[in-house]
Amino acid sequence: MSGRASQSFVKRGSDHGPDFFRHEAAGLRWLTAAPGGPLVVEVWGVDDDEIVLERIPDGRASSDGALRFGRSLAAMHDAGAAGWGAPAADWAGRCFIGSRPQECVPTESWGAFYAEQRVRPFVRIAVDLGVLDGADLAVVERACDRVASGELDDPADRPARLHGDLWTGNVLWTPDGEAVLIDPAAHGGHRETDLAMLALFGAPHLERILAGYNEAHPLTEGWRDRVPLHQLHPLATHSAGHGAGYAVALADAAREVLLL
Repeated sequence: MSGRASQSFVKRGSDHGPDFFRHEAAGLRWLTAAPGGPLVVEVWGVDDDEIVLERIPDGRASSDGALRFGRSLAAMHDAGAAGWGAPAADWAGRCFIGSRPQECVPTESWGAFYAEQRVRPFVRIAVDLGVLDGADLAVVERACDRVASGELDDPADRPARLHGDLWTGNVLWTPDGEAVLIDPAAHGGHRETDLAMLALFGAPHLERILAGYNEAHPLTEGWRDRVPLHQLHPLATHSAGHGAGYAVALADAAREVLLL
């Protein structure tokens, strides 16, 4: 027991009530359950006030590990979800991304879910903070309208099992060069959203990750052109908490969406 305790990582103390750490644990377990999926940090315990996780030894990304990660990420996505916006299986409480609440209400259309539950709530916060207004706000609203209309939906798509906050800091690398997922905002969404998040903050060996992904599940034609679409959510969340520079990037991405 003492050996196990020395290998643990404990997070405690949240202002968001008892759902906060339990939501994280539910997401980690749901991702772990995906057949053939990537390594996911193990949950050793959770209660209203803390979560106890396996500690991941420090390592560095490897080219071969990145290729394997891409393949396993595709398998995790392929495991699917109950609907667009559906939370992790068996989770009925509040949902979060980082320390911010966000909705996970199953919706028939991906575009409606993405625009109304992932982008616009954080746009409103950015507006209230005074970092997004004028022409930039107008173009973001037009892009949200277009996404919400379903015009950019692919009828052949099915909800993927997403990590939901897959920036490079939430992918740890072991001494063997293998990727391990932490800190999800897990839900049913579009597979390209996780990949766009990896691209936004510069995941190591990104092209190898994408190559492995495409081997396991070839991406739909035009996916690179849609990266700005799938970066609207993380750019909106960062606009709501990290300053005007992200609001400028959000407006630039919105302009790209209007050209799709």
